[in-house]
Amino acid sequence: MLPGLKPELRVPPTTLAEWLDYQQSIHALGVDLGLNRVRAVWQRMGAPAIAQRVITVGGTNGKGSTVAFLEAMLAAAGQRVGCYTSPHLIRYNERVRICGVDADDDMLIDSFERIDRARGDITLTYFEFGTLAALDQFARADLDMAVLEVGLGGRLDAVNIIDANATIITTVDLDHVEWLGPDRDSIGQEKAGIARRDRPAIVGEPEPPKGLLEALAEQGAQVERAGHDFYVEHAGPRWRWHHRDGSVLHLPAPELSAPVQYANAAAAIAALHALQVVDPTELERIAALGMHAPRAPARLQPLGGDPALTVDVGHNPQAARALAEWLDAQPGGRVHAVYGALSDKDVGGVMAALGSRVAHWHLASLDQDTPRGLTAEVLAGVLHQVLPRAHFDTHADVRRALAAARAAARHGERILAFGSFFVAAAVLNEAA
Repeated sequence: MLPGLKPELRVPPTTLAEWLDYQQSIHALGVDLGLNRVRAVWQRMGAPAIAQRVITVGGTNGKGSTVAFLEAMLAAAGQRVGCYTSPHLIRYNERVRICGVDADDDMLIDSFERIDRARGDITLTYFEFGTLAALDQFARADLDMAVLEVGLGGRLDAVNIIDANATIITTVDLDHVEWLGPDRDSIGQEKAGIARRDRPAIVGEPEPPKGLLEALAEQGAQVERAGHDFYVEHAGPRWRWHHRDGSVLHLPAPELSAPVQYANAAAAIAALHALQVVDPTELERIAALGMHAPRAPARLQPLGGDPALTVDVGHNPQAARALAEWLDAQPGGRVHAVYGALSDKDVGGVMAALGSRVAHWHLASLDQDTPRGLTAEVLAGVLHQVLPRAHFDTHADVRRALAAARAAARHGERILAFGSFFVAAAVLNEAA
């Protein structure tokens, strides 16, 4: 047996849960970057077109929100849209969505069966199975547009077996450095790998790393940069999207509330503008409708109550800086943070970005949720080093941390739960 592989299960899976367990049993590596295996299986499945057009969305942060804006605008234009995102929050089915509806268990199982028959002795990771299932479902759905979110990096991520008509790279910052490289230049080069020659590549931040721009130029992509080829202008409660060709769209504020969402919305509009997906005279109307209807759970999602509870999936320093900017823009009292993290994250960088904005940290262990989860005691050690005067307590899990935050927070104060998809999922389950 090849190193890193596990013996396959003998009993054929029948339920979705069994299929997901099976996928994790046949490849010991959670991440195995490379396109040869997944491309070979897709070719055995016939490699059908998955939609009339495809947009691939990569980047360190903002991918999920950008996909949500694209989905909402395309739906407003009357197009059939399929979206593939990861990870999921509550149910695996969230990863594959067609015309706004999550794939049901039977649909996913049918795809998994087709993939398993086609792969033969080729091993696939859990993520590669899921990617192929999304592509298989989209190919059967008669879609106008498929929107694919990159899972990790870009160049070697499984979604990159599809040649996208346009790509969006939202932001580039330090994350997954063990896989993508130690600095923004090297990470940018990896993310640039989703772009294609002579096709639009939208760069969503105004000061991207040099490595990203150089790699896009080498690939011959048609680069459009935020702050250069298109930009945002705020005008009271509304905003304007400008393009160098003279186009100007007058738009309502995005319902996704963080200031960074203007950049994500602007990048999504730039992609549709570049592809000329809709009649230019209709773009303003469609973009405006898209500001009101994005589906992006746990992106500064308000859950109500008093003290008010907000949940977010921010898990790296760049995301934490966006959270800090959001907090600075919000009136209100003291902030209680419910925070948990994984071992491959820059916990100190996240804590430093929020700094004194958090009055009390309710640290949650995630070691029971995933082998990569950090204990609250480890988090406390980092917090003491980064913010020696910070007030905190430790808890065995997110549920207990949230209960403690609710008990401690007073009328008019706020609770912000963030740090990992595991934190967000637990909080959403508690709030349900």
